[in-house]
Amino acid sequence: MELAEEVKELLIKAAKELKGSARRLFMARTVRALGEGGQRRAEEELGWNRATIRKGEHELKSGQVCVDAFQLRGRKRSEEHLPNLLKDITAIVDGQSQADPQFRSTRLYTRLTATEVRRQLITTFHYTDAELPTAVTITTRLNALGYSLKKVAKTQPQKKLPETDAIFEHLKQVNAQADAQDSTLRLSMDAKATVKVGPFARGGKSRVLTKAADHDFEAKATVTPVGIFLPASDEFFLYGVVSKVTSDCLVDRLVQWWESVKERFSHIKTLVINVDNGPENHSRRTQFMQRLLAFVQQYQITVRLAYYPPYHSKYNPVERCWGILEQHWNGTLLDSVDAVIQFAKTMTWKGNHPMVDLVTTTYQTGVKLTKEAMQVVETHLQRWPSLEKWFVDITYSLSVGRDN
Repeated sequence: MELAEEVKELLIKAAKELKGSARRLFMARTVRALGEGGQRRAEEELGWNRATIRKGEHELKSGQVCVDAFQLRGRKRSEEHLPNLLKDITAIVDGQSQADPQFRSTRLYTRLTATEVRRQLITTFHYTDAELPTAVTITTRLNALGYSLKKVAKTQPQKKLPETDAIFEHLKQVNAQADAQDSTLRLSMDAKATVKVGPFARGGKSRVLTKAADHDFEAKATVTPVGIFLPASDEFFLYGVVSKVTSDCLVDRLVQWWESVKERFSHIKTLVINVDNGPENHSRRTQFMQRLLAFVQQYQITVRLAYYPPYHSKYNPVERCWGILEQHWNGTLLDSVDAVIQFAKTMTWKGNHPMVDLVTTTYQTGVKLTKEAMQVVETHLQRWPSLEKWFVDITYSLSVGRDN
């Protein structure tokens, strides 16, 4: 029985559209119809597999259907023949994870690679090299267990105020206007996280072998870097404060900086200050605003405060300098106040060293004005409508001296 090409094409197409037992039975019935040598002809002319045809003939003859167990085919997952594998991987990784030493976050720092995890599975839990999956497979399992690499949380602020977009839009205008005017100077001001002085490990690497204390204990002292950064000229001024950073401390640093540069900037009539909305320098902090008003009156210059919204402090330009400073002194021991200051002096920003000073003045905390005194200060402040907390102008006025 000869098969025309149209018939062959029809049989092949029909077999492809069927699945499982129905496909095998169709193939078996077709082979029977071809007569003697049907299996060979079906293999040569139709491309069908003889083993599949034989299984179909067995099903056709016996009337029983062979169940396809596709899920049992192929190689099993590692954890199926090693039931404790995931638990042991978790035990290794959790045991080698380190919490933030200053407890500023709940983040765990894990330094283990997949290759190291595999090695510890062999040495600690006595797996054999042959039975363990490859390092690539262990990497996949680590990711599935939640130990994958993640971005730093600060790249996505946890909270956003309703007026955040409006603040950034107006901030962009204020900064652009300040940079375009010759009589206006823009500066960015902020305090870095307090540095503990002592033989504490700070991470990083050093070409000189350095050994830190094997446990945390009370620091000898603390130093809080306060920075003033000029975006237009890339100048950085750093002050190491050994006392508590208060409103008085921040304004004193502004006075100290202005005294050192006022001759060079004698043509400046307005200072635009980019600041974070911190507890010691927000626009409702009575002592901070009173001290700024006194600064304006003393130097007869206008100050415009332009705040970044909460949870967005990373956009403040001076924050870039703090990142460079942290990278610069990582891998060293800041075991004295002098070491902190000297390392700060040797950092570079855009190829230049910062101007660094040590501040040993002790500042009193909790200083604030009465409501009546603050009401007098408010009469000399100009707050931007609808964004009163975020944009404040303090201008020189002859009446201030009379009010006081």
